[in-house]
Amino acid sequence: MIKKLIFSLSVFALFSCSTNMDKKVNKFLEDYQNPNQPGYSLLIAKDGEILLAKSSGMASIEVKSKITNETNFRLASVTKQFTAFSILMLINEGKLSFETTLTEIFPKFPFYGKNITVQNLLEHTSGIVDYESLIPENQKDKLHDKDVLNMMMQIDSTYFSPGEKHQYSNSGYAVLTMIIEKITGKSYHVFLKERIFDPLKMETSVAFVKGENLVKNRAFGYKLENNEAVFADQNLTSAVLGDGGIYSNVYDMLKWESSLYTEKLLPKKLIDESQLRKTTTSGETFDYGYGWRLEKLDDYEVVYHTGSSTGFRNIIYRIPSERLVIIFLSNRDEGDTLVLARELAELYLSN
Repeated sequence: MIKKLIFSLSVFALFSCSTNMDKKVNKFLEDYQNPNQPGYSLLIAKDGEILLAKSSGMASIEVKSKITNETNFRLASVTKQFTAFSILMLINEGKLSFETTLTEIFPKFPFYGKNITVQNLLEHTSGIVDYESLIPENQKDKLHDKDVLNMMMQIDSTYFSPGEKHQYSNSGYAVLTMIIEKITGKSYHVFLKERIFDPLKMETSVAFVKGENLVKNRAFGYKLENNEAVFADQNLTSAVLGDGGIYSNVYDMLKWESSLYTEKLLPKKLIDESQLRKTTTSGETFDYGYGWRLEKLDDYEVVYHTGSSTGFRNIIYRIPSERLVIIFLSNRDEGDTLVLARELAELYLSN
């Protein structure tokens, strides 16, 4: 009888704690809770075990489909960690090195490419020109990664000497995508499927290429104007894959995050190196690794990346020492996901 009572009290305590946490989380999500507006999918896990998984809102207002935990969102720049990881796989196989230059890979690349290394591209110290600034005003067709590479081959300079500064570059990650394709002879979306998504059983994650694959259970992007949702799913850069073209859901992203504590796809040494701060040629340290942003939250080291594109705002926020991860995906063109992730992390760390 006493054992039953203790068990019942334990279950009640756990239920009460869970309910209380859910209420606290909901307070942070008040702006996203309109079920008839674009919304979100949120997953919080510790030690690979899900603590909370919840969703709200519409994946498509036009067809009235609701967001679930299986809904796939455009990851935007959260994609960069997959591009960087793919490059690290090729380095691990001896097909590239951190010191390999653009002119070694692409012999017809302009002379300035002989000073830009794979490492410069990974850590955003290449100085390479932003392709968005080179798009013609009359451009109508969507750009692809190969178009970005061609743009870089039509100019003859960089913003600064490679290695001199850290300056975030979408161009660099589109070029990395073309390096993957040149070295492997495979399309980027095929490489990801064969080397990352399939081995990790990320069954609905894709680098979307029209006519080549499909995004299942897809969330479409919106922006809010006067509290009204306006369809805003694609723009001229949406078909550039390496800097932001992957679609995934919170369950698949947890599989990906959990794999980073193993050597299933890559040796621990390279995974760890991707999550360390880098330095410029002058010795200045900056808060970026290879496809990962870095920060301190209180005394905790945080490894994360945001993703922002037309119609989407996302984040994966990790505290490796605690094996705590927050994955937040949304299909609305507003909201500070970094502030939200910090608040949620502090809530769970305090408990």
